[in-house]
Amino acid sequence: MVELHVKRVRQGKNSTLSELYIDNELVCYGLEDSVRYKKIKGSTAIPAGRYKLEFNRYGGMNSRYSKLFPGFHRGMIQLQNVPNYSYIYIHMGNNFSDTAGCLLVGNKMKYLKKIKEYETRQSRDAYVSLYKRLAAAMEKEEVYVVLQDMIQPEPKVKRKSKKNDDEKDY
Repeated sequence: MVELHVKRVRQGKNSTLSELYIDNELVCYGLEDSVRYKKIKGSTAIPAGRYKLEFNRYGGMNSRYSKLFPGFHRGMIQLQNVPNYSYIYIHMGNNFSDTAGCLLVGNKMKYLKKIKEYETRQSRDAYVSLYKRLAAAMEKEEVYVVLQDMIQPEPKVKRKSKKNDDEKDY
């Protein structure tokens, strides 16, 4: 059995930043909508918990990704049996407006201080790497995602320069 651990570590105004681990190895960053106590359709993070991952081989997003990645795409990776949610995928994207209630991935992240939001960067590269790893495991065994809330306040970073003060790379 394989588990993808999504550890939510930072909260922006409308975004939630995560670190994604497999076997205690940081594989990439994740981005979701805000964690909310009351669900707003398409604008709320996935509830913390453990969910089985399965392929979804139909629908518009699957068709788009099949064309983007014809050499390896086997279906969208979808979280199963999330209470009051449907069609939750792991996919590419950079900011909370791309999530629609799903989990985005990126190799880098950025905090936009001026608007108090997180973004992922190098999303395509992170997606391809994570997808291939999860898909290979899903062909052989059960694979789960575990979402954990571990949100901490934004760290204070001292800067020597005011240049690009509205953005921080991590």
